[in-house]
Amino acid sequence: MGSGIGRRLFLLGCAAVLAGCTLQPQQQDEQRRPGAGEDGCVPLAVKIDNVAPARPHTGLDRADVIHVEQVESGLSRLLAMYTTGRLPDSVGPVRSARETDLDLLGQYGRPVLAYSGAQSKLQPLIDAAPLEPRTPGDDPDAFVRSADRAAPHNLFLRPDRLDPHPSACDPASFGFRVGPRPPGGEETIRYSVRYPAASFDFVWSAERGHWRVELDGKPSKLTPATVIVQYTDIRDSRFKDRWGSVSPLTETTGSGRVLLLRNGRAYDGEWSRTAANRPTDYRTSDGQHLDIAKGQVWVVYAQG
Repeated sequence: MGSGIGRRLFLLGCAAVLAGCTLQPQQQDEQRRPGAGEDGCVPLAVKIDNVAPARPHTGLDRADVIHVEQVESGLSRLLAMYTTGRLPDSVGPVRSARETDLDLLGQYGRPVLAYSGAQSKLQPLIDAAPLEPRTPGDDPDAFVRSADRAAPHNLFLRPDRLDPHPSACDPASFGFRVGPRPPGGEETIRYSVRYPAASFDFVWSAERGHWRVELDGKPSKLTPATVIVQYTDIRDSRFKDRWGSVSPLTETTGSGRVLLLRNGRAYDGEWSRTAANRPTDYRTSDGQHLDIAKGQVWVVYAQG
């Protein structure tokens, strides 16, 4: 499905870091998109745990966009994006970053990425990526351990204590344009996405005008207005976790099929992203832009 050209170019530059080189200032500027991270606009990305002991989540109701990724052993994690300045007091539980995050976040300019850490071989790629990484070691005052949960599911972020401090951005600059629903579509009350060891069900509530999210078959309090199921290539990366399980790599640059869920209907279309520093474009088969409804957006990456 996804060609991954932009991702490979990005990682090629990162490989120079592994060889002892660093990105030059001009190269870093080329990876930024005007209006994102250059004029006081600083989006926040937080890597969120999503196994049963990590629930219920904290602060996800304030996220503007939630990206769903497959990780080791067929499980899932969430990448919560705060782009409009609506920050919760606390977000979590916070977990470690993955290679998929680096290419994915390129469409958000130069965001702050809050995460608990990463394996040593991945860290040089994070350091070279066009983002501001923040961990408990980088910004200890912004992270706190809760006594109510067992580690590692007990690390929470206090966004107001981050440096740089996240600030409001225009979501349209990241490709999410609010507008009327497309004509046609198929009436859809429930739609499911399955990973080998995780599941997501989106159930339409006509009374409330949003989708209710079920995680692994259990209801949650998460209620997106729009769900984007982005079908792509999910394959093994060259990284493994501490137990030897291979980390999946999700292609987010390229093109493929997309399914837009909004207003109780499903719309088939296509997604495309031409480079790692460009937003993802969602369109119908006849080229019309797939607008989102006002409210939270979920982008779920599924095997195409």
